[in-house]
Amino acid sequence: MTIYDISEKAGVSIATVSRVLNGSSNVSEKTKKKVLDVINQYEYTPNAFARGLGLNTMKTIGIMCADSSDLYLAKAIYYIEQKLRANGYDSILCCTGYELETKMSSMNLLITKKVDGIILVGSNFIYEKESDNKYICDAATQVPLMLLNAALDAPNVYCVVSDDFTSMYDATMEMINAGLTDILYYYNSYSYSGKRKLAGFKAAMEEKGLLKNHSLQYYGGSHEDIPAMTEHLKKLRQKGVPFKGIIAADDTLALASIKYAKEMKLKVPEDLSIIGYNNSMLAHCCDPELTSIDNKLETLCQHLITTLMGILGGNEMPKKTIFSGELIKRDTTL
Repeated sequence: MTIYDISEKAGVSIATVSRVLNGSSNVSEKTKKKVLDVINQYEYTPNAFARGLGLNTMKTIGIMCADSSDLYLAKAIYYIEQKLRANGYDSILCCTGYELETKMSSMNLLITKKVDGIILVGSNFIYEKESDNKYICDAATQVPLMLLNAALDAPNVYCVVSDDFTSMYDATMEMINAGLTDILYYYNSYSYSGKRKLAGFKAAMEEKGLLKNHSLQYYGGSHEDIPAMTEHLKKLRQKGVPFKGIIAADDTLALASIKYAKEMKLKVPEDLSIIGYNNSMLAHCCDPELTSIDNKLETLCQHLITTLMGILGGNEMPKKTIFSGELIKRDTTL
């Protein structure tokens, strides 16, 4: 018996059941009685939604991320924990790695800890195969599931995303309009977000008739191995692959591109223009400073927590919210 079963048997919405369980005054006595009668009939034991019935919430949120050494994910976790604490909540962090089995195990662990909700940080938790997302849908029958920069249309799953497609499309057009035609897209992920970035780059290049076989370059090594990323670009040069611009899927790849330019005695941006992604602290830690796409990470995290607090309070909240990114121009572009 879940909150969804209660909703169906009482003939009310899930949000109404949640309001009753949270003791909200925005429910008529008649409706409240219908819900409570079903709960009593089936001896339903509410979980974290049950504040209004006198059952104590744990005031704890589970957080899952694939790799906390990743700069983007680490910063997101910082913002999320900070904003949870401001709302009186603690957190339990699980670093899952990238294997589905480990993600499922971490999800089950958090459920057994009776957390009030679970936040999935980053887009590596969503799969193309519907069956691979079942672990998320199953967990969402017990607690609210929040996705940061990923999307899944399922009951009790809420998504806050950056418009990576448009951000990458606009950045590519910016470089094209600066007069560059040989542009290389340097990427390292096939995640939900990674695919949206890739699609944005391809759309802009195809629109201008500039997409070529060498335009897309995938790097499959460690996200921390900047020398290896640099060597990858050197090998392209040795093969005679032409490129006057690089748009990177994250700032680490962009930093490697700057390192490559220096080692090849190329002037940036005169000989090679470079755009990164995430507008991380790395954008200020290189010479010249990096032009990068700001995906509004803090804004995303703030909205995600605001949404979660609203859900736990029994309020109707948007299922999906999209924020636009912004190209922050510095010294690596013309």
